[in-house]
Amino acid sequence: MKGRPTMHRVLVLGAGKIGSLVACLLAESGDYEVCLGDISLDASKRLVEDLGLSRVTPQLLDVRHPDTISAYVKAHRFDAVLSSLPYFCNPVVAGLAREHRLHYFDLTEDVEVTNQVKVLSADSPQAFVPQCGLAPGFISIAAHDLITHFDTVDTVKMRVGALPVHPSNALKYSLTWSTDGLINEYGNICYGIEGGEKVPLLPLEGYETIEVDGLLYEAFNTSGGLGTLADTYAGKVRTMNYKTLRYPGHCEKIHLLMNDLKLNEDRETLKRILERAVPQTLQDVVLIYTSVMGMRGGALFEENYVKKIYPQCVKGKLWSAIQMTTASSLCAVADLVLATPQLYRGFITQESFPLQDVLTNRFGACYK
Repeated sequence: MKGRPTMHRVLVLGAGKIGSLVACLLAESGDYEVCLGDISLDASKRLVEDLGLSRVTPQLLDVRHPDTISAYVKAHRFDAVLSSLPYFCNPVVAGLAREHRLHYFDLTEDVEVTNQVKVLSADSPQAFVPQCGLAPGFISIAAHDLITHFDTVDTVKMRVGALPVHPSNALKYSLTWSTDGLINEYGNICYGIEGGEKVPLLPLEGYETIEVDGLLYEAFNTSGGLGTLADTYAGKVRTMNYKTLRYPGHCEKIHLLMNDLKLNEDRETLKRILERAVPQTLQDVVLIYTSVMGMRGGALFEENYVKKIYPQCVKGKLWSAIQMTTASSLCAVADLVLATPQLYRGFITQESFPLQDVLTNRFGACYK
């Protein structure tokens, strides 16, 4: 007879779109006690009261004051910290995790932040797992799984989009997640593999169109979505790239804003413009498309992983598709690590997690 599962105590930082759902999913499993830390108690208290989350404790915590967080962590026994904060906050959080011997997970898409986490994780007995969202994150797990089906791999294409179901503005887009993260992806250098070597690529370039279920989308380079796959597969794959999916016409207008009007050099202004003019929505769809082509048994084959995910209800509340996919991926990976912590030490890439383990995990259900 199996014993009762271990009760894990985790600190979730950031009570925004993703952090609130992460706290909800973990607490509802019955195996987690969650402290939900944020610079304001309003969102976390409202979440706890509205959904009746008895295993979630709101706490006033500000990453700009790491000594306060350090004192709080020291006074409570946590197994892990899960950061759903903007990418630029994560080096501080990773440092706190290292100091207090906590497993660390984040959602960063920023390449430099991931490199800083890697340095901080050196020789750590705990797991440091950045990029645990959708892209980077789940898309790397899905692509890696397809790659293992081949003897040799020629081309890997990874395409992901989080889009409004009913676009109604000139950008044909809605703000479904972090504006800082979105601008970061549109404005920073991208990486891929060409001719077997890891190479830098310009954001908003590499334009192409793609059809999924009879609908036409455009795709173009954005930063961070490839995660650590370019490092893992350099010299083993001829071509590998990641592109974001949008409705046709979006890339041209973003190119005007960021490059022609030079707002990539004034990101605070761009952020204000986008948040004032582009609406948010819970009526979105997440598209995941991965294609791998290579040799198997002496013949050339191609395999695809294609998925569309829509908003879902949890605890009687509707959560957007991007919230569901991002939070589910983070929770699934954290759950796998905490279930067998002896298997995970130091820096852990997303492609270290088998796709089947994520899909069969209780938190990975939205990907089935």
